[in-house]
Amino acid sequence: MAKLWAGRTAGLTDRTADDFNSSIRFDSRMYKQDITGSIAHAKMLGAQGIISPEEAEELILGLQGILSDMEEGKLLPDPDAEDIHMFVEQILTERIGSVGMKLHTARSRNDQVALDLRMYLRDEAAGILQMLHELMETLTDLAEKNQDAIMPGYTHLQRAQPVLFSHHVLAYVQMFLRDVGRLQDTVKRMNVSPIGCCALAGTTFDTDRNYEAELLGFSGIAANSLDGVSDRDFCLEFLSALAILMMHLSRFSEEIVLWSSWEFKFIELSDSYTTGSSIMPQKKNPDMAELVRGKCGRVYGDLMALLTTMKGLPLAYNKDMQEDKEAVFDALDTVKMCLSVFTPMAGTITVLSDNMKKAAQGGFINATDLADYLVKKGLPFREAYKISGSIVARCIHDGLVLETLPLSVYHEYSPLFSEDLYDEISLETCVAKRSSEGGTSYDSVKQQLKELKNALKGDPA
Repeated sequence: MAKLWAGRTAGLTDRTADDFNSSIRFDSRMYKQDITGSIAHAKMLGAQGIISPEEAEELILGLQGILSDMEEGKLLPDPDAEDIHMFVEQILTERIGSVGMKLHTARSRNDQVALDLRMYLRDEAAGILQMLHELMETLTDLAEKNQDAIMPGYTHLQRAQPVLFSHHVLAYVQMFLRDVGRLQDTVKRMNVSPIGCCALAGTTFDTDRNYEAELLGFSGIAANSLDGVSDRDFCLEFLSALAILMMHLSRFSEEIVLWSSWEFKFIELSDSYTTGSSIMPQKKNPDMAELVRGKCGRVYGDLMALLTTMKGLPLAYNKDMQEDKEAVFDALDTVKMCLSVFTPMAGTITVLSDNMKKAAQGGFINATDLADYLVKKGLPFREAYKISGSIVARCIHDGLVLETLPLSVYHEYSPLFSEDLYDEISLETCVAKRSSEGGTSYDSVKQQLKELKNALKGDPA
């Protein structure tokens, strides 16, 4: 394709340099946003009398035809084109003649590419929000179906206190709710139109930037033309939100890997989301969870790559900023792929509640409740703590748990123990007593489920 920017130079770049400079192989995915933005630009040019109404209509019809052909697969991006913007403009000029050359009046590729990218990420964010909504619904259903299953809660990966499995799962729903909020906030700041900033300094034409922004669904315009073309904060914010989302998926994946192992055996993964070994026939590997965990680092890398690219760039536009798209697109594709697998994987988990409860009983995670029992009888906490620790050591030595240690042995440590002790330290009681707001009690989890289900009834976007 001929270079539309030929003039100051002959436009005869080396073939290797052409390939190096070209972005069509990855920015062609923004063709819809590019054409939609150009249609709005043509409308604005016509409305302002910068071009005639007839010319504006001719441009719009030509652009609509290109969009239709590309969506139907009749027109494919030319791999030899420099980028999607030049490709569309050149095809338009070939189809409608010299009027096509008027489309680029009062704009630059610098504000055009910034516009396309904002529109593209705005659209894609809506898709990720929908996927997050589906994931949260799936996890809420998983929690509700296994509402009363008791498991060990951990700190330092050591059994700590009893919690409900549903409470544990809903902790991740809260994380994903924050991811939703971050993405929504990112879209708010992203939804500012840079079109009309031109190359860096604005234009001498009497444009109406607000009209054009309104046509494209933006909430406002970039207030400074230099900032409008050089800002990629919206990309960095988007990548940051995706990186945090992937961190949450990775943490959950790690627990799924642990829980599905023979050492834990708290859950069973569906065969549809596991693989076997090429040599060990007994294996059932949680490969999907492991891949999600692994791909988290990839999204981190995309964020760090763009942060590094942007850190030393002077105002305004620099060609380095072409690197924004591959990083953002890769992270976006990775997150969508992970969510598309993680959600059904989570939805087909079988909870092995008996194994969870046995692990909870064997971990002495009701030792705090044993100490609290003595405190309620009037013993200072530190003394109660020491007695409880000694009793745990005795149980370990005798191969017992707190629930099966005879009352006569308890009396060796304190006369304050009585028969009501066993009800106080039962796992069910331990869970039920943690009734503070947001705690793991049965009533608290029911309230959490109610609030989350109400929250999820709204529009995910």
